[in-house]
Amino acid sequence: MNALSLKDRFRLSRFFRGEKPVDGPIELNQRRIFILPSAPGFGFVILIFLLLLISFVYNNNLAYLLTFLLASIFFVTILHSYQSLSGLVLQQGQSAPVFAGEDAVFEVLIYNQTATARTQVQLSLENTLSFDIAAFSNCQARLQSRTSRRGWHHANTITCFSYYPLGLFRAWSPLRFNLKTLVYPKPWQYPLPLPQTLSGAAVSGITKRGVDDFAGVQTYYPGASIKSIHWKAFAKQQGLLVKQYSGTQGSELWLDYDETSGSVEERLSQLCRWVLDAEQQGLIYGLIIPGIRLSPDHGKTHQLNCLEALALF
Repeated sequence: MNALSLKDRFRLSRFFRGEKPVDGPIELNQRRIFILPSAPGFGFVILIFLLLLISFVYNNNLAYLLTFLLASIFFVTILHSYQSLSGLVLQQGQSAPVFAGEDAVFEVLIYNQTATARTQVQLSLENTLSFDIAAFSNCQARLQSRTSRRGWHHANTITCFSYYPLGLFRAWSPLRFNLKTLVYPKPWQYPLPLPQTLSGAAVSGITKRGVDDFAGVQTYYPGASIKSIHWKAFAKQQGLLVKQYSGTQGSELWLDYDETSGSVEERLSQLCRWVLDAEQQGLIYGLIIPGIRLSPDHGKTHQLNCLEALALF
């Protein structure tokens, strides 16, 4: 563990956000554990001062005895509050990718390598979990964090704390791991037919349609390519329609960024829906987005590669 300068030791953010993120395990010790009275603890202090004042005014020995007894319990509790966390080792676990808008789940492993059982140890991120950890044992916590956008989602400060044994003190330790998970674009929520492309049509980076096999039109659906809109029908005030083709479809399907419409996030959302649908239907598909081209393939690994490319675009 690297030594802290005097300035870093008293940096206010250290008490709430913790120290610099680390990859390895973190052992809770006197450097990382902080203790302050809880709300009931402050009430207990006020009670002690009131009893001390009454003892002084009335010069009552029994009142003095009660005051010093409660004060001794208060100060001894500080040691037990510290020992409730001291010696625990926390280490980051795995985190599975999620889609934007879902909860990212971060795993944290807690090891109790001492002969003392730990009671009411709590971990908090956006949710709070409580554990009782037996001597020489370990447990696993799954902390949740809400995601809102694609890309890498980093876990914020994870707080390990305890009010053991009497709830008079809160002992806590803010921890920061290099813990992150990949967030895929949110799949397009509206029905979105797969693009009709011919095998090998995107060799030059361009997706072609079978214009000789025009099959009809259908009502416009969100996400339909502007190129497929029946503009002549729209000019005749017949509504917004989309051309449909029935040409023979090759065994390879190309999912092209240029075949989508809307903002960048909407286009990636549409491509995400196509990737999921193509994989579900067992198709062989490739992905084309600006600067990235993934050759046609299928299977779980190919799907994850496509989703990762969309997430990091």
